[in-house]
Amino acid sequence: MESTVKGKYLMYKGRPLVREGNQICYGDMQEDYIMYMMIISNKKIKVGERELEVPDRVIVQILKSDPKCPPIERMVKQFDKKGLYEAFNDGMIYLERLLSKQ
Repeated sequence: MESTVKGKYLMYKGRPLVREGNQICYGDMQEDYIMYMMIISNKKIKVGERELEVPDRVIVQILKSDPKCPPIERMVKQFDKKGLYEAFNDGMIYLERLLSKQ
């Protein structure tokens, strides 16, 4: 299966991972589902002498990738998590379960 994403994008486990601002999209639109994440809030942490801003609260949605699907029926799962790692990890679990049922 050839990906429809053109250009240079970060690939993770064979699927595009794209971030723009506070929105992150992961998945291939040729598959049945994708993961969408929105960073709601950030927090500042100190790393050595530097202070970094990292995602604190993230909303995760697993969506049907079919553009013909009505918006109200498009969302399969939604939840929020503390931290980007936990949000992405849990989202990957749901996404992989759904994609394995294809």
